[in-house]
Amino acid sequence: MLFAGLLLSGEATAQPAKTPLRRADSFFGLHFDFHAGHADMSIGRTLTDGMVDTLLSRVKPDFIQVDSKGHSGVTSYPTKVGYAYSNFTKDPLRLFRDVTRRHGVALYVHHSGVWDFEALKKHPGWARIGSDGKPDDRNTSLFGPYVDSLLIPQLKEISDYGVDGAWVDGDCWAVQPDFSPAALAAFRKETGIHDIPRKKGDPHFDDLLEFSRKAFRRYVGHYADALHRYKPGFQVASNWAFSSFIPEPVDVNVDFISGDLSATNGANSAAFEARCIAPQGKPWDLMAWGFSSNYDGVHSPKPARQLCQEAAQVISMGGGFQAYYTQSRDASIKLWEVGVMEELARFCRARQAYCHKATPVPQVALLYSTTGYKHVTPNVYRPWNGEHNAMRGILDLLLYNQLPTEILMEHHLTGRMQQYPLIVIPEWAKLEPTFRDELVQYARNGGNLLVVGSDALQNFREVLGVQTGEVTTGASYIGLPNQITGISSAYQAFTPLAGTRTVGGVYHNGDMRAYVGPAASIAPLGKGQIAALYLNLGDAYQKRETVQLRNLFAAVVREAFPNPMVQVAGSKKVHVAVNRKDNRLLVNLINMTGSHANKAVHTIDDTEPVGPLTVTVKSAQRPKRILVQPGNQPTSFTYQSGIISVKIPKLDIHSILQVD
Repeated sequence: MLFAGLLLSGEATAQPAKTPLRRADSFFGLHFDFHAGHADMSIGRTLTDGMVDTLLSRVKPDFIQVDSKGHSGVTSYPTKVGYAYSNFTKDPLRLFRDVTRRHGVALYVHHSGVWDFEALKKHPGWARIGSDGKPDDRNTSLFGPYVDSLLIPQLKEISDYGVDGAWVDGDCWAVQPDFSPAALAAFRKETGIHDIPRKKGDPHFDDLLEFSRKAFRRYVGHYADALHRYKPGFQVASNWAFSSFIPEPVDVNVDFISGDLSATNGANSAAFEARCIAPQGKPWDLMAWGFSSNYDGVHSPKPARQLCQEAAQVISMGGGFQAYYTQSRDASIKLWEVGVMEELARFCRARQAYCHKATPVPQVALLYSTTGYKHVTPNVYRPWNGEHNAMRGILDLLLYNQLPTEILMEHHLTGRMQQYPLIVIPEWAKLEPTFRDELVQYARNGGNLLVVGSDALQNFREVLGVQTGEVTTGASYIGLPNQITGISSAYQAFTPLAGTRTVGGVYHNGDMRAYVGPAASIAPLGKGQIAALYLNLGDAYQKRETVQLRNLFAAVVREAFPNPMVQVAGSKKVHVAVNRKDNRLLVNLINMTGSHANKAVHTIDDTEPVGPLTVTVKSAQRPKRILVQPGNQPTSFTYQSGIISVKIPKLDIHSILQVD
C-alpha cells in the first residue's frame, strides 16, 4: 500500500557544529542498510537519538549512509510516494538527519534502483521482458515509466529531508537486455537491425548489449540531472557505475563513483577495484564489508586489522574509504560494533594527509581494454563470468612482485603512453586497430610492452621477433629451470628470431627432459622492446596461485623493465604504491600477509608484521630527509649513484615513506 503520512521524531533546532563535507572532500564514512521488507513491522522501535549520537561522537565519520529502500522495494522510512508497511514508531530518516546535522556529518541514503521487486508486484507492466518473453520479477525496464513515476519522485522526497545525496544500489549490475516492445522498437530505430538476437554468439547480440549500455547510462543521467535540477546540492552515485563494471569514460553527471567490495578476499578485491576507479577523474570511495559472508545470511564480523588492510589498498590509490555494517530490522544500529569502527577510523585518519587525493607516479600500466571486455562478456554490465580473471591474475603477479601498478583503460592511455615505462596487455584477445598501432609505436619510441596470453599476442605477431607455430591446448608444465609447475592453458609455440631473447620453458609433463619450447620472448622494437608470454598466465594464476608462476613472471618483467623506480627486498607480501601529493614523493608499503584468497577463511587475525625490508628509490637528487608516516618518524638512508636506500625494521599494516 502507499503510506499516507509522515511520523516525525521532532525537528532539530540546533545549528551544525560544522558544515558537512561534500563527497568530493570526504575521506572516511560508514554505510548501514537492512533492505526493509514486509515483515519489518516496527521500524524505529529501538533506534534512538543517543544511539546515533554515540556512533558519531566516537567514530567521527565525514558521512554516513543509511537505508531508505532495498531491493525488495519496501522503504524503511514512511514514504508518501512509494511502498512502506511498517507501523513506524518513529521516522528513522528524520532521526538520522537530525543527529547528523547536529554533528555536521553528511547523510546519504542507500536506495535500490533497477532492482525494485515491490514496484513490479504493483505494476507488472514496468518490468523488463526476458529473452523468453516472460516479465522479470526483479528488474524494471529502462524503457518504462518506473524512473519517472517512482524512482525520481522518491529520491526527491528523500532530498526534502535535507539528505545530502543517494548511493543508488541494484543498478548497473542488475541490468540485462530488455525484450519489451518499447525496448525492441528503440533498438530497431537506433541500429536499423530488425532480426532480434537472443544470446551471445547470435548475429548482432553485441549490438544489443551496446544498445543496452547506452540506455542504462541515459537512465542514470536522466535521474541524476532531474535530482540536480530539483536540489542542486544533492549528490548522486550509481553503485559501481564507471568502475570495473563499466570500463568507459564518465559521460553522465554523477557526483562521485563508489562500490562495495567483495565480502571475502577484500584486500585483493580492494587493490583491483581501487585501481580501476582512481583514473576516472571523479571523486571516489570504496566500501569494505564489515563482515564476511557467502551471501547466505551467515555473517562473520571482520577484526579491525583485516579491515585496515582493505582500507590501505583504497587510500593508497588516493580514494576515500567506507565500511558497511547492517542495521537491525527496526533500523537501529549495533553499538557493540563501534569499537572496531573507531579503530578503523583512527587508522585511516592517521594516513589521510598523505593519501587522500594523492596521484600515482607512472610506472606500470595494466590495460583494462574496454574493447577486449566487450568482446568476451555476455552481459551488459555484470562482470561475473570470469571476464576479469586474467587481469586480476596479472595484477596479483605485478603487485606481489612489488611493482607499482595502475589499471588504465584505452581512454586513459591514449596519447599518454610514453609516461609509462612498462605497459602490460593481460590476455585481451581483441584490441581496436588504432589503439594497437599506438601501442606498437609506444614501443618503437622507447617504451617497454609486455603482452600476455596465446590469444592476445596474435595482435602483435609481426613485431614479436619470433616465428609462431601451432597452438596447443591442455595441461602442461611451465617455469624457470628447476622451478616448474602445472598449468592448463593454450600455448602458442614459437621460435625466436635473431636478437630475440627467451625466458623460461614449457614442458609436456613434470619431467624437465620433456621440453616443448620457451615460455616467453623479449625482442627489440625500435628504441624500445616488446616481451610476450605465450600462455594465459593471469587466468592460470587466479585458479592456481603458485610461487613458480610468480617467479617466472618476475623474470620476464625484469627483462622488460629492469629498473623500476622503487624496489623492495625482504618479503613478497608487500604491495607498493608510489604517489605524489603537495610536491612530496610518497611510497606506500602495504603488508598483505593473511589468508585472503582462501574462500573458507572469512576473518583474519594473523596479519603479522614483516621485515626487515630494504626499499630502494631512484632519485635524481639526494633527499633532504625521509620520514616514515604516520608519526613523522625520521629514518636514516643512504644515497649513491641516484639510488636512495632505506631499511625498514618492521612493517605492520601500512606505512608511507615521505621523501622530501
